[in-house]
This record gives sequence, C-alpha cells and structure tokens, in this order.
Amino acid sequence: MMPAATEIIRKLGAVLDTYVPERTEPDLLVPANDYFELAGEEFGRRLMLTTGVDGHDYCLRPDFTLPVAQNFLRSGAPGAASFGYWGKVFRQRSDGPAEFTQMGLELLGHDDADAALDKVLRFVVDGLEAADLRNLTLTFGSVALFEALLGGADIPAVWLPRLRHRFGNPEALDALLNRLGSAPVAAEVAIPNRQSLIAEITEQMVADGLSLTEGRTPAEIANRYIEQRELDAARVPSETLALLRDFLQVSGTVESAVARVTDLAAASGTDLSAPVETLMRHAENLATFAPGMILNFAAGFAPRLHYYTGLVFEVRGRGTDVLASGGQYDRLLSALGAPGEIAASGAAMWIERIVEAANA
Repeated sequence: MMPAATEIIRKLGAVLDTYVPERTEPDLLVPANDYFELAGEEFGRRLMLTTGVDGHDYCLRPDFTLPVAQNFLRSGAPGAASFGYWGKVFRQRSDGPAEFTQMGLELLGHDDADAALDKVLRFVVDGLEAADLRNLTLTFGSVALFEALLGGADIPAVWLPRLRHRFGNPEALDALLNRLGSAPVAAEVAIPNRQSLIAEITEQMVADGLSLTEGRTPAEIANRYIEQRELDAARVPSETLALLRDFLQVSGTVESAVARVTDLAAASGTDLSAPVETLMRHAENLATFAPGMILNFAAGFAPRLHYYTGLVFEVRGRGTDVLASGGQYDRLLSALGAPGEIAASGAAMWIERIVEAANA
C-alpha cells in the first residue's frame, strides 16, 4: 500500500474514533431474506448468496446498516445509541463479485432527529476533509418531499405504494408513469366481494384436485385479482402525471431547485412547506461547516431501499464514483420488529474510492 494511502486511512480512522470510541462488527454472514424483503429484488440481485445446512439463504453482508439495526434491536437496550464501523462489504458487480471497505456512523433512537442528521453530515465532511479532498458536490434528495407530493396530489390510494416503491429507480418510475398515461379510459370496473370470491376459488380448486395450502392459497389469489381490478378501475388524472414528471425533473443548486419545487407546489395547490423547510435547514447548517462544498438537490434522487424516509444524500468528487452516502431511515427498525418507528440516521464512506480520489 502506498504511504499516501496508509496515511489517509489512518486519518479516516482517527475521524471515526472521535465520533464513536468503540467500533461495532456485525456478522460477516447474515440472513438474506431481510434484504429481499426490505431492499427489493434489484438490490437482492447484487447479493453474494449461499445456502446453510438449515436450508436458509445467507449472504455476505452487502452493507452495515441492516445488521447494525438488527443487533440494536436484539440487544434490548432502550434509548439512543451510536455505532461506528470499519470493515468489508460484498456486492456483485457487472464485472464480477467485489469487496469494498466501508466506514460509517449509525445514530439510532436519538430524540433530536435533525441534530442526528446534522451530526452524520458533519461526520462525512470531516472524513473527506481528513483525506484532503476538494471540489466535492453533495446532492440531497428527499423521500419526505416526494411522499408529501403524492399525499397532496389527486392519486387513487391503490397506486400510491407502487409510485413510492419505484421512487429512486428512474427507469421503473418512468415506465409506470407511461403506463398510467397511456391506459385507456375503461368502463366501470366491478370489484367482486372478497369472501364470495375466495369461496368460488376454493370450490374450483377442490374440483380440479388442487391443494389449498401448497402454492398460492385461495385468499392470496382472490386478493391479487381484486387488487388488479382496483388498479384497472383507478385513473390518475393527466394533470397529476404532468406534475409528477415536472417534479422528478427538478435538479440543480439547492436554492434554484427548491424555488422550482415551491412554484410547482403553489401551482398545484399542494402543501410541501414542511419537507422544504427541513431540506433548507439542513442545507444551511451544512453550508456553515462545509463552505467549499457544492450543495445540489435532485427531486428524483433516492436510494433504492424502501426504508428511507426523510432526507438522503450522496457525495461525489469531480468525475468520481460516490464517495459517501446516507440519510434518514426511520422505517427500518419498525420493519424489523420494533413496535413503532424509531428515528435513525447514518452514512457510509467508501474507503478505496476516497483513497483513489485523494491520490488522483
């Protein structure tokens, strides 16, 4: 390893130690099912999988956030907790499997969620400054802002989760909007009674000699059919589709992008003031301790992980891959079994990329 790289790694480790004196080390091999359920199939395709003797699927950890959150819940420790880590993560790439070194900070259960996110942002800035990196751009996204737009727009409830789950995946979301925009106006669609439909399906399966327990059950078949009928019956107005497309195209400096979002909200009568104010507050705080960093906002930017909730971000250098990324993920702990949402913020930094950028 080059001396310059060794020194950069030492400085990065020193930054991590100032935020969290002790580092956590989750298991290297973790259950894969949680990633498929919480991160989606696209992320799942990047897992490095194996099957245990118990028949369950496991994967080499692709990140630290999920196992750190699981360990936090298993510990049963109440109140706020801070976790720092440094170690390997493993993800499939187009040119073959790869391993990477990450360091990161996870703040779970802190009462002041805004202060926790600001601390995470400062941690990232301190780490990149320790590597003496310049010409950095931090791009914010806001899951909360997109969800507020969906909540205030004229969109049938049955379509809301589909739009939300595709947020952060431009190709999939654009395909869904195209589908909604090109769907013919259908005649009134009849929605069958659920219990009657289950009874009919059960009777038919028994008559055909099919198992009621192996494979999809009558209730699952009925639910899927009714859902499709409800989707066919629900129309999204063209004005709403235009609003969504205009919103997703917003990108630029925080000031200019927020001005555009505000104009769209005013024109559509949608109240986006709360998430906009949150975005501006964090951007202003970040500007005070990272005055040389370019701050952008991209309305369509979000990690392709369903548990993120509020602000998200990524940092790039000039012409580089992502050097650091993170945000708020208040839905993760409840999805893992906590009785309610727990405030959570975190960020990961890609060590090899930082070293490469610093030596460029």
